[in-house]
Amino acid sequence: MLPVVVTHLLLALAAPALVGRLGRKAFWVLAAGPAAAAAYALSQTRAVLDGRGPAERVEWVPGLGLALDFRLDTLSWLMLLIVGAVGALVLLYCSAYFARGAVGMSRFAAVLVAFAGAMAGLVTADDLLLLFVFWELTTVFSYLLIGHHADRKPSRRAAMQAIVVTTAGGLTMLVGIVVLGVAAGTWRVSEVIADPPGGTAAVVAAVCLLAGAATKSAQVPTHFWLPAAMAAPTPVSAYLHAAAMVKAGIYLVARFAPAFAVLPGWRWIVLVLGSASMLLGGYRALRQHDLKLVLAFGTISQLGLLVLLLGYGTRAAALAGLALLGAHAMFKASLFLVVGVVDAATGTRDLRRLTGLARQLPLTAVTGLLATASMIGLPPFAGYVAKEAALEAWAHDADPLGRVLTVVVAAGSLLTVAYGLRFAWGAFGWRAASPAAEPVETTSATGGVVSTGSTTVVKRPPFLLVAPPFVLSVLGLAVALLPSVGDHLLAPYANTYPVGEVGHLTLWAGFTPTLAVTVVVLTLGAAAFWQRARIERLQDRLRSPLGADLVYRRAMRRLDDAAADVTGATQRGSLPFYLGTIFLVLIVGPGLALAWGLRGTVLPGTEAAAGRTGTFQIGPLTLVPFDRPAQLAAVGVIAAAAVLAARARRRLKAMFLVGVAGYGNAVIFLLHGAPDLALTQVLTETVTLVVMVLVLRRLPPYFSDRPLAAGRWVRLAIGIGVGVVMMLLVTVAPLARTHPPISVDFPHEVVTWGGGRNIVNVTLVDVRAWDTVGEISVLLVAATGVASLVFLRQRSGRVPRVRDEAAAHRPRPAPPSDAAGWRQLSTWIVAGPTLAPERRSMMFEVVTRVVFHAMIVFALFLLFRGHNAPGGGFAAGLVVGLALAVRYLAGGRYELGEAAPVHPGLVLGTGLFLSAGVGLVSLLAGQHALESFLVDLHLPVFGTVHLVTSLFFDLGVFLVVIGLVLDILRSLGAEIDHQRELEGRLETAGAGRQR
Repeated sequence: MLPVVVTHLLLALAAPALVGRLGRKAFWVLAAGPAAAAAYALSQTRAVLDGRGPAERVEWVPGLGLALDFRLDTLSWLMLLIVGAVGALVLLYCSAYFARGAVGMSRFAAVLVAFAGAMAGLVTADDLLLLFVFWELTTVFSYLLIGHHADRKPSRRAAMQAIVVTTAGGLTMLVGIVVLGVAAGTWRVSEVIADPPGGTAAVVAAVCLLAGAATKSAQVPTHFWLPAAMAAPTPVSAYLHAAAMVKAGIYLVARFAPAFAVLPGWRWIVLVLGSASMLLGGYRALRQHDLKLVLAFGTISQLGLLVLLLGYGTRAAALAGLALLGAHAMFKASLFLVVGVVDAATGTRDLRRLTGLARQLPLTAVTGLLATASMIGLPPFAGYVAKEAALEAWAHDADPLGRVLTVVVAAGSLLTVAYGLRFAWGAFGWRAASPAAEPVETTSATGGVVSTGSTTVVKRPPFLLVAPPFVLSVLGLAVALLPSVGDHLLAPYANTYPVGEVGHLTLWAGFTPTLAVTVVVLTLGAAAFWQRARIERLQDRLRSPLGADLVYRRAMRRLDDAAADVTGATQRGSLPFYLGTIFLVLIVGPGLALAWGLRGTVLPGTEAAAGRTGTFQIGPLTLVPFDRPAQLAAVGVIAAAAVLAARARRRLKAMFLVGVAGYGNAVIFLLHGAPDLALTQVLTETVTLVVMVLVLRRLPPYFSDRPLAAGRWVRLAIGIGVGVVMMLLVTVAPLARTHPPISVDFPHEVVTWGGGRNIVNVTLVDVRAWDTVGEISVLLVAATGVASLVFLRQRSGRVPRVRDEAAAHRPRPAPPSDAAGWRQLSTWIVAGPTLAPERRSMMFEVVTRVVFHAMIVFALFLLFRGHNAPGGGFAAGLVVGLALAVRYLAGGRYELGEAAPVHPGLVLGTGLFLSAGVGLVSLLAGQHALESFLVDLHLPVFGTVHLVTSLFFDLGVFLVVIGLVLDILRSLGAEIDHQRELEGRLETAGAGRQR
């Protein structure tokens, strides 16, 4: 099953290239993914029937019990078959649906295949968390598919509405999954179903799961998103809203009903949701004039019936529900595809404008009539077999609710007959077009908006546009002719329900009360269609002024207004205000909790220090101010710098004072035996100072021109409070430990498994390498964010070089009288001649020439010694970054281009790829991801070389840090220089025009 999901992933990634090369024919290749899923399901039919369905488990994080679990049983077998078969036919349909060169076709193809893969993973997942991941993937992909026509407001609104509603349900479902997994003591779905938990936790979990299922399957009151989603292209409606996405909610109900149907509240929630959705959907379908909207509201009605059958909790109803699940996928997907054919042939979906298509599109008409017959429950079609089984199940149910549900289902089926005939007659019947119908804009198959004038010309649809819906409609007839086969295939699932007798699927059970109910339903449904004009007038008089869609839009508008009010009150545009609020919350929240917890508490480890000279007491804590005088001196410098920084009004002064505090922290690290941290702190502070100097060029020199005496004292008080709280927290936290820290094993682990003796570096590149991958990814994002804020235009891949300045034919500054001295000066750095004389410093250029290469060599020294001594990729990257900063400060943006003539994004991407790629190499070597292994090489000149693969990970970190600093220098330095040059030229040109 995992190969099926991976196949979809690979095809989705290849889809843009395939569409670019093959055009619409690429859909033929992409259809192989869903077709392979259906073929796999068919190949496992015998094993599933025998109860030996395949199960796969791929360990992901064994320590946390996380794994990729997949399992195929009767329910997942049927769903995988539906998702695969209908998906393959829909992709074939797309090859004829889209016009050649249609905009966004490659993106559509990729997302649709990815959605099919997510559905395949959803229905086969045997892990609760994995199921939720696939569930949310279908939500995201459906959002992209519904909003395919992003240039149209209805599409954007429908996509946003769908993702808001389904995401809210998904988050509720996540709560239920977590509660269920904790209560059951396992995350395996099959184990939860086999031994379900009880009590309040189970009830809460079941209700949350039903909430997620209701939003996904468009049940009342969240049904309104489905009709709005008809703004999507027809293939999306046929696949997502008939066979796949909306079935995810039905699948969730069917999956957990055998375990939870006996819980209090489950059955009543199912009955209310299903009955209301079935009746409301059918009622609303009777007054629609857009063929897709008729089917959309009809889908809501049919989904309500499926919720009733599969969630009711008896074996006979479950068997009928599973049969209807397959029948509905066939006839409703076929009908949506038929609407696409009609739309492509006529340019309209308004049934008031269509007439005589049965003669002009005979095969399409036959397809639509076959699918409609199955939908309304005419024999001998699959829909009839399933509905007969449903009525039979409730007719023989001893529970009084069975009688009530028989009436509800009969009423819903009556509405289905009425709107089904309305659809068939409206699409293919022969009558005069309604002259009173107002023009309605619809989406044509080519993606354009067309007018819905009277149909005069009918285009002949291509074969691949008609064949897929025809195949589905014929399948709805074929499977009904063999009801015993369906009974044999689906009965194992029905047997998982603990209540009731197992029903049967049959095409003819004789003259029974159920047959009489069916005849009455068909007769009354036909009569309702015959009196459709009167019913529409009655509906107009009874029309509610407040629909669910209106309630949703008003609620979202109120939410937006409330968010704007809260934002206006809190987001005042003042960074000091934001930081002050955060720090005050820190003081009040954790500070008060800490003070309350320390009352009368005796913490272990404090008694030993109580008798020492120079200690002082804070509650039960006995604190030692310092171990050596050097620590006190460093702390004094830090405190003084912090106080002066809080009182400073000049930005540059405050920045350097904060840097002094940072260097003081480095001294503290060094005194406590942490040279790695001290080295990194010094380098980081230095790079930060350089960056801040670059930023300050665009900021006013003072924080404010107003007197800030009171404000400075407030900031000082907040700073002291935060410092005290954090000091107490870092003191209490280690003393409150109840188990030995894992760090006690690090010295042995880093030598044995990491192959090094520098605990800090080996921890970063081996023990917690996954954390480091995340951190360097954040660095990459930060660099991209800084560049996006500075660059006014699209970022160019070209790096400015000295030859670019020469090619611009700009006059160079005149040399001084001492020409020989000028020539000598110009040779120290490459870009020296591009600078004005007043901006050049001979001393700085000489120092730059001397120290640059030494800094690069020192950085390489730190990189290669980091595994056994202070250093490593991060510190080495900072040293190279400082070397580049020195080159830039000495010679400007052209000197930076000469020092590093490479795009920063390439360096960042290469570093991240190298670090993550080490994990793949470890997997290929048969080890865990990012696990180091040792290689001893015997080289002729160097002798024995002891190589650890984590060195390449460290090299990736080295490149990421270099790329980050280079990107910042190029953004905050070179690009701002370029912008200032342009501003200067504009000012000069303006002054010349004024003269």
